[in-house]
Amino acid sequence: MNIEVLKKEISEVYQTPILHQTAFWSEVKSNLGVKSKAFEFKIRNSDLYTNTGGRSYTVSDFLVLIQQLSKESTIAYVPYGPEIEPSEENQGRFLEELSEIVRSYLPSNCIALRYDLNWQSHWGKDDFCDDEGKWMGPPQPNYQEFHFNYNTINWNFKKANTDILPVNTIFIDIQPEVNAILSKMKAKTRYNINLALRKGVVVKEVGMDKLHVWYNLYRDTAYRNNIFLNDIDYFQTVLASKAENTSSPAIVKLLLAELNGEPVSAMFLVITDHRATYLYGASSSAHRNSMSTYALQWEAIRIAKTYGCTEYDMFGIPPNSNPSHPMHGLYQFKIGFGGELYHQMGCWDYPFEKDKYALFQAYEMNSKGYHL
Repeated sequence: MNIEVLKKEISEVYQTPILHQTAFWSEVKSNLGVKSKAFEFKIRNSDLYTNTGGRSYTVSDFLVLIQQLSKESTIAYVPYGPEIEPSEENQGRFLEELSEIVRSYLPSNCIALRYDLNWQSHWGKDDFCDDEGKWMGPPQPNYQEFHFNYNTINWNFKKANTDILPVNTIFIDIQPEVNAILSKMKAKTRYNINLALRKGVVVKEVGMDKLHVWYNLYRDTAYRNNIFLNDIDYFQTVLASKAENTSSPAIVKLLLAELNGEPVSAMFLVITDHRATYLYGASSSAHRNSMSTYALQWEAIRIAKTYGCTEYDMFGIPPNSNPSHPMHGLYQFKIGFGGELYHQMGCWDYPFEKDKYALFQAYEMNSKGYHL
């Protein structure tokens, strides 16, 4: 392969539906104290894709976040990138060459380059489903590594111990008119949307002055489900960031559902290019039978359509319908809106400093994961 790589300005990052590869997300992270870099690359299509000839090229880019691990070490993190997805046989080789080139642009104390790949999982197809049609998940990491490193020179890629961003999600096609979208939902979901509206649930867009209302609902949700709790400053940064003077801005909306004037659920809706993403959600422990979260999602889809979006990303779901999964209720909720389940590759590391990387691996194994 012969990849040409150039460093570029964050403001010039190409427009993309992938939220975490936008200048907007770089601005969010910068306001939170995380530095980022952007790189443009050019590669011949025959090197990317099998059964492709000629001399045509692909030009694309990707965003890299530089996360401080300690005074002596950093790690470079590519959230949901690169966007360009080579043929399966060429993926490891492509990322290997890209990593070696980008290495010279990274801090000298960078111990590894982590790719959070949103490429389709090699094991996410029907062949890896059980007799009931449930996805069985990827094989053991050592098998994944053998498969992914095939055709590479250094055989250096490691499957990370933790995935940072959701590995499984649902994409809903929202190009049809609203009745057609509703018809593809499960009957219970349609019923719950109408039930919420009959009960008097009202969904409205709110601003920064209602962020404390969001946070109270979010804190309730985090305690109820025993999940990681961000502080309110994090959400203030997401809501305030726009990156309007860039090639890849975002539209951020905070939606609030109320029942008789009382806040019962809320969500962050983010629009990037033709995709709308359900980024964060929260609900009260009270009035659960109001079905407000169904009305909230339906209004978010309707808003996304007014902005010309063609797809809606539910952003995170359990891998299958296993009722023993602790988030099975979330699976049932999200799958009810229709759409296609999509399994991604998750986090892959290309270590530069193997001894320090081994210590980092051990840290991740003994913690709840390192959130980049």
